[in-house]
Formats: sequence, C-alpha cells, structure tokens
Amino acid sequence: MKRFHVHVGVADLADSIRFYSSLFNVEPSVTKSDYAKWMLDDPRINFAISQRGDRHGVNHLGMQVDSDEELHTMHAQLAAADAGMTTETSANCCYAKSDKYWTTDPQGLAWETFHSLGTIPFFGAEREAAQDNASIEDLNARAEPGACCAPSARSDAVVTEASNEAVARCCV
Repeated sequence: MKRFHVHVGVADLADSIRFYSSLFNVEPSVTKSDYAKWMLDDPRINFAISQRGDRHGVNHLGMQVDSDEELHTMHAQLAAADAGMTTETSANCCYAKSDKYWTTDPQGLAWETFHSLGTIPFFGAEREAAQDNASIEDLNARAEPGACCAPSARSDAVVTEASNEAVARCCV
C-alpha cells in the first residue's frame, strides 16, 4: 500500500516539531538533531521535516511503497508520464536506506518514489565516514545544503536503464 510523502525544510526544528506534533496529535516516530518524521495512518502520510541549509518550505513530495513490486509499478507509471528519472539503488538519505526513483513535475517540483530497506544512523554521508572516520554530527554539518534529498532539476534527472547511473545523485 502506498503512503504519501512530504518533506519540508524548516528554519527552527524544535518549534516545527512542537507545531506538527500538535497538528497531528502525536509525537514524531523519528527525531534526530536535524530531522523529524511522522508516520501517520490517518491520513496515511510519511511527513518529514529537516533543518538543513537555507531552503525552507516544501523540499519534495513523494510516494513511499512497501515492496519492490510496487516500486517497479511506480517506475512504469512515471515512464508512461514521459518523466525523466534518476534511479538510486541502496541510497542512504534521511536516516534510511532506500531504492528510489526521482523525477520533477513540469513546474520543477521534485517527486520521490521509494521503498525503504532499513534505517541508518546518519542523514546521508556514509562514504565520507568510511574515508575520514568523522563523527556523524561532523558529516551532517559539512553536508552540502540540498545534497539530500531532491535532485536539482528535471533535465538533470535522466538516467538510462542500461547504465543505472544517476546524473543527479541524492545524498552523495
């Protein structure tokens, strides 16, 4: 079953957690120093906020699916919409490992379709961690604003199925 996903960049994480916890009448299911997420069933939504960079407001929208089969079905629907896509397998982003397809709508709004494979202890910088043994907090502080989550532009988000290489990458 699909779950609608909204990711919003916020200026003040603590104030936003208080606001959305009151709005949803429940505390977040995940809280980190720069991120919070509510997995709601009514309405069925994965609502995430993060305090990363200067960009505030809607970062991207998406559809979270429960299986690889649903993810491949969504891929076919995006292909039928003639949308350029970025494919990411085993992407580390937003404290989760996921397989993803990224596209942008005609207005330039990023859409993510993903199947979460598990949780990870950092926002999305594991390559640097392995290379320089930096702390997770240091890595997240050094991350380029906007590096996670959405690709930058529709024209940059085209990937060939044969190469499976994304031109615009999330969380690298």
